[in-house]
Amino acid sequence: MLSLVSYLPKKQRNVLLMSTLHRDAAVSDSDDKKPQIIEDYNHNKGGVDNLDKVTSVYTCKRMTARWPLVVFFNILDVSAYNSFVLWSEINPAWNQEKCNKRRLFMEELGRQLVIPHIQRRKVLPRTPAAASLVMEVQQFCSSSTSAAATRHPAPTRPAPARQAPPPDPSPKRSRCKFCPRQFDVKTKKMCQRCNAYICKDHTIVTCPACN
Repeated sequence: MLSLVSYLPKKQRNVLLMSTLHRDAAVSDSDDKKPQIIEDYNHNKGGVDNLDKVTSVYTCKRMTARWPLVVFFNILDVSAYNSFVLWSEINPAWNQEKCNKRRLFMEELGRQLVIPHIQRRKVLPRTPAAASLVMEVQQFCSSSTSAAATRHPAPTRPAPARQAPPPDPSPKRSRCKFCPRQFDVKTKKMCQRCNAYICKDHTIVTCPACN
C-alpha cells in the first residue's frame, strides 16, 4: 500500500512524497504543520547521503550512457557494502586492529567470486599479467587438491591404456613442416613426438597400442 502526500510550504512550491511506511495523514505539532512523512524523511535522509559517500570510496561504476548499467553498478556497490556490514556484525574480531578493513574485505570478496571461474578457465588471457595470475591460482588450487588426495588417497585402479597427451587448449597456427613453402599451408595440428606442425595430408592416425 502506498501513501501519497502533497504539501505546499510556500506559494507555487508544491512537494509530493510517496511512502510505503505511512498509512495515515498524521501531521507534526509544529506551527508549519508538516506531514509526518516529511518529518521522517528529513530525519532519516542522512542515511542515503552517507550510503552514497561510503559506496563512492570503493565503487565499480564506470562512465556509460546505458541506464541499466548504471542501476547494475549501483546494485553491486550497495550489495558489497551491505555484505561488509553483515560480516562485521557477525565477525566483530575480524581484522579489528586494522583501519582498512573494508578494503581487505572487498579484496577477499572479489577473490572468492573470481577463483571458481579461474579454476574452470582453459584459455589463458592475452596480457602477461592476467595470464600469470590465472596460472598462479590454478597451480595453487591443483597443489591443494593433490595434497588433499595424498592425505586421503583414493582406492587404486588398474592403469589405463596409454593415451596421447591432451592438446594445447590454445594452439597456434603455423606452417606445415612437410608442405612446400610456396603453398603456405597453415595448421594447428602438431606431432606428439617432435611437436612439429603437420597438416592433415601428412598426418598418420595410429592407435595407442601401436605407438
